[in-house]
Amino acid sequence: MSDLSQPTGLAGAFMEHRERLLRFLVARGAGEAAEDLLHEIWLKVSRAQTGPVADPLAYLFRTANLLMIDRYRSETQARKRERDWSEAMAGTGGGISDSPSAERQAIASQLCEQVTQTLDELGERQAAIFRRHRVDGIPQRQVAAEFGVSLSTVESDLRSAYRALAELKERLDEA
Repeated sequence: MSDLSQPTGLAGAFMEHRERLLRFLVARGAGEAAEDLLHEIWLKVSRAQTGPVADPLAYLFRTANLLMIDRYRSETQARKRERDWSEAMAGTGGGISDSPSAERQAIASQLCEQVTQTLDELGERQAAIFRRHRVDGIPQRQVAAEFGVSLSTVESDLRSAYRALAELKERLDEA
């Protein structure tokens, strides 16, 4: 009478030769991923709807080898994608400059002048408070202390600047 709890066929061969398969994967360069690949082999074997296999051990090693090939191809493609992405983002790929075009530079310069003019029209203190807080990143309380005004004055000046810049944006969007 056979023990029904013991796996047979490919699953039995897998269980019997698990350590050999693990050593094979490590020797082929799987490193820390060897256990994960071994688990993948187990999933394939346990789900397989195959008939009798003449040489189960050879079948398992062939499956392990194919998984290693797939892993190598996947890693190679991932490295290539990463390299291509890095080159594209760094502006070093295929003659693409990372500098903005002359047209974009001119537009940015005009926009900068309009923003500066809009802020200057608010008054010297409001423009300076806006620049200290938004450009220099100084907290509102510190800005208030630097200018010798209350926190509510700083908040009021910032609201005025935000409103003026929002109106400028609306005018530009309409044009």
